[in-house]
Amino acid sequence: MHHSRHILKTLAAGSSSSHRLAASRALVSAGHRRHYAESVTASTPEQQSLKEDVPEPSEGWLWVDSVFPVRLGTWDLRSYIGYAREETLLERLRSLLSRVKAHDFKVVSLEPHGKDGGVFVKFRYNAQEKDSALQSILHDLRESVHSHGGVPSWCGLSTGEVWLVKGKPWREDMDRYATPILKVSFDGPDVPEESLYSLLRPYGVISNITPPSPAPAGVLRAATVNFRRLRSATTARNAIHAVQVPLTPNGQTITTLRTSYQKPIAAHAVRDYVTSHPKLFLPVLFFLIGTVTYTIFDPIRVLMVEGKMEDWFDYRQSAVYKWLRKNTLDRFSFASTDSDSATLGSEGVWKERQDAEEALEKYLTDLPSTICFVHGPQGSGKTRMLSNLLKEQGRKAMIIDVGELSKAGSDAALVSGLANQTGYWPVFSFLNSVNNLIDLASVGVIGQKAGLSSSLTDQLKQVLDVVGKGLSRVNVSHRNQRERLVKEAQLKEVRAKEDEALREKIEQGLWHDGRIDALCGNGVMSELGVGVERFTYADADVRQSLPAQVENASEKEKAEEEQKRLEEAKQQQQRADEVQNIESMPVVIIKNFDSKGGGARKEELLNVLSQWAASLADGQVAHVIVVSDNRENVKRIARALPSKPLNQVSLSDADNASAISFVQQKLKDSGVDVKFTQQQLAYIDRLGGRASDLESLIHKVRSGLTVEEAVDDIVVRGVSELRKNAFGDDIEDAKNLPWTREQAWILMKQLSKQPEISYHDVLTDFPFKGDETPLRNMEHAELISIGTINGRPSTIRPGKPVYKYVFERLVQDPTFQATQDIAFNEKVIASANATVHACETELVTLKDVDAGTSSWLGSNSAVEARASYLLKKMRAAQRKIDTLERENAQLKKVLAKTKI
Repeated sequence: MHHSRHILKTLAAGSSSSHRLAASRALVSAGHRRHYAESVTASTPEQQSLKEDVPEPSEGWLWVDSVFPVRLGTWDLRSYIGYAREETLLERLRSLLSRVKAHDFKVVSLEPHGKDGGVFVKFRYNAQEKDSALQSILHDLRESVHSHGGVPSWCGLSTGEVWLVKGKPWREDMDRYATPILKVSFDGPDVPEESLYSLLRPYGVISNITPPSPAPAGVLRAATVNFRRLRSATTARNAIHAVQVPLTPNGQTITTLRTSYQKPIAAHAVRDYVTSHPKLFLPVLFFLIGTVTYTIFDPIRVLMVEGKMEDWFDYRQSAVYKWLRKNTLDRFSFASTDSDSATLGSEGVWKERQDAEEALEKYLTDLPSTICFVHGPQGSGKTRMLSNLLKEQGRKAMIIDVGELSKAGSDAALVSGLANQTGYWPVFSFLNSVNNLIDLASVGVIGQKAGLSSSLTDQLKQVLDVVGKGLSRVNVSHRNQRERLVKEAQLKEVRAKEDEALREKIEQGLWHDGRIDALCGNGVMSELGVGVERFTYADADVRQSLPAQVENASEKEKAEEEQKRLEEAKQQQQRADEVQNIESMPVVIIKNFDSKGGGARKEELLNVLSQWAASLADGQVAHVIVVSDNRENVKRIARALPSKPLNQVSLSDADNASAISFVQQKLKDSGVDVKFTQQQLAYIDRLGGRASDLESLIHKVRSGLTVEEAVDDIVVRGVSELRKNAFGDDIEDAKNLPWTREQAWILMKQLSKQPEISYHDVLTDFPFKGDETPLRNMEHAELISIGTINGRPSTIRPGKPVYKYVFERLVQDPTFQATQDIAFNEKVIASANATVHACETELVTLKDVDAGTSSWLGSNSAVEARASYLLKKMRAAQRKIDTLERENAQLKKVLAKTKI
């Protein structure tokens, strides 16, 4: 120690740099030897004084409040949320506190005290003046925390603060829950009220301080401090517990404060009943909360659904936006507003499409007693036909896209997607997870679930029930609006008749305006000669004299005609009312109604939508149109509405004559008058009457391409898309496909040679080997189309008519064909080799069987028959291997000649 003291003095004396370097090394060496020297050598007074000059690390405690919820009792479920977020909150708090470096501040540990909603922070620092250093550290900590968003909190509201613990932390976990009343016991003489107020006031507003009352011997006297806020009481309790308060200036008399919570003295009958009967109270409470929630939010949701149907929140439907667009953008827009959006079924063109439109229009002009099911292949024009028909009739529709909803990755996302499409708002999809947590907690509290959580089916039904109420309100509002318009029209007609009659009276001089009397007087004083007496035909300028008999006969005829006219008008009014009631009904369109893919979640969605659609049609709330690509999906709708037949509308690809007429009509409407040659007709025939491909052809011809170039461009685009969708961009992408490249290649190779192939021949042969899943997946991807006979799969066709020529173009590519054939042959060779090896192994086994049995048992014939079968199988497999290897050799030569 003496040697170290000498080294320290040398450093302090400010000697040369070489002396300071040597002294520093000696000090380090001396530090390593301190452990041994202190045990055998006594310290001198000089060494003690130098030791006091070097500050030793000190430790202290901080209290950070409002990190967790303050637990008010065993029934307080908020603490579970704090437990779930404890790790995240502590990491965030540590990062905030570690930013402070004053006085070598360092966080040692974080000890959460969830019952009081805070965290004890143990820290280490270096300082000679501890009081000033602690205040400086506390000031820096508060500035750092508040400058970075505040203290992290379980509820996201940063209301906490950092406090210096003046006493000693007491982390007890007894059932003593926080209250705003703090009991401060004095271990020593009583602390004056002024001193106690000065000590506790920084933690919050104090309502009252009750001085100590006489206590029995051996019991500490205590004062009661009433804080206005619970947070102030918890902070004071954890910050000053076991603090020592000097009562004299010299510090000889010290009192240690002991803090605890005290329950309110006043009796709380309701609270006591609730805490003592949780099994009875909690279900009632949750029921009341749910009732209040539905009472408040359901009317808002119904209003929002009505607003979505009426386009209240769509700025594009407002009069201001329409006026601005008409007078600004539309004036400078060169976009064509001609018949691009015209219906596909023009007069004389595409009779099948006209029949489908007429059937759909007939359904929409009648009271909805059933569901309309529209089905047809993708690209057949279902969506365009519906849009044009609704636009012509001026009907508004709610569209539910099942395809988009099936992409949801969770139940909450599915419910949110359905709510977004239907206008259901507000939606609290996260509450179901919270309700599951509450049910889990209630099992531990009351022994049973609270019943707040609900299944996906219940959630979907809840959303759709509210949407149904909104559609009913739309129906009623449309009906009232139309009735108001009819009444206004009738009133306008009555006023027109009255004006006409008045005009006739004026022309005949039989009308007198009483307002003239107010200006000119009346009676005998009138300058106009008109008094208060009745104005009759005798006073008219032009008198009419008709025979009495003629007048009576004409009046009788007029009365009969009037009666007949009134009856006809009444009947017309009834028919008009019926039409108005039908036209006022909203339209619900459920598109992409397909059960392929999506799993159990999609099955639940389709079942709920089917039941809901049936209830809308049965209650005559709305016209319901279900759109699907597959006719098989009608079975699900039929089960939901078993008592009534469905109105089915089928769309298919047009025949050649209809397709050609359609193209000619469309080109003629756009100003392109063409006469197709036989070659051009053959090219149009390649598109097969698919509506989407015909529309693409029309647009390309309008842009200046010939029919041959347009069709070739469609085929080329189909080749590139098919190569990517069926084979993938690379090997890694192909692994993610639900089929193999070999399976896709063999189908395209066969379909390029013939329009359809046998489903069962493909299924039983390599590479499918009885696996139907790849075929169904390719059908879902529209690569192929599977035809049925009596409900069973029978044939396989290209997914679109043009795909036949796309397959031909793809197969005719020598490089691609060679690559795919080599890969396919390698798979077949590997399968044949496996067959050969299996036959060889069994032949060896048969040899041992033949050697171990006697001929008189008759085993030789059985072994010979089996061996002969295996040898034939081996020869067939080996011939296949030889043939395919020779074919691969030729294909590799083709690849070698190809210039890349």
